[in-house]
Amino acid sequence: MDQTELTRRDFLEGTGKAAGVMVVTLATGTALMASDGAWAMDLRALSGETAETLLRMTRALYPHDMLSDQYYAVVVSALDDEAKESGEVAAMMKDGAASLDAAFGMPFSQLSEGNQVLALQSLETTPFFQKVRAKVVGVLYNNPRVWQAFGYEGASFDEGGYIERGFDDLAWLPNPPEDASPAKA
Repeated sequence: MDQTELTRRDFLEGTGKAAGVMVVTLATGTALMASDGAWAMDLRALSGETAETLLRMTRALYPHDMLSDQYYAVVVSALDDEAKESGEVAAMMKDGAASLDAAFGMPFSQLSEGNQVLALQSLETTPFFQKVRAKVVGVLYNNPRVWQAFGYEGASFDEGGYIERGFDDLAWLPNPPEDASPAKA
């Protein structure tokens, strides 16, 4: 069966039990998608292998168990957009991902967590590492859906500040002692 004959239903039925992320090559291009079909992203500049390595890199840089890969994929999408606009960035992403994959002679995504950290440490002074790190901070942590996962309610200025707006409703923090705050007037 050639690629154009594969229906979405056939594809999802055949891959629904696998875990993780997969690279899918279609007649229209390449996509990175969750194996359960929950999310997918079209790649316009990066190869699927580079995008998968970048996805694993972003998660290894800023790991949060409560966040699924779809939030990290938004960062990869932003890097893909930048790579589409700049051949220099595209080459940097390709070469940087290849360096991560070559660090231990196997794909970065297949390395243990400890070896991923070692591979990242070997590149932390490179422009590639700094570019990806900055993109994670700028994209991942500016996502209001990620804020919800952390219990952050967003900026307070347009809501009149935090007082009387639940500034103390973070259930994951211990209750402060009574003398930590002045008495309410």
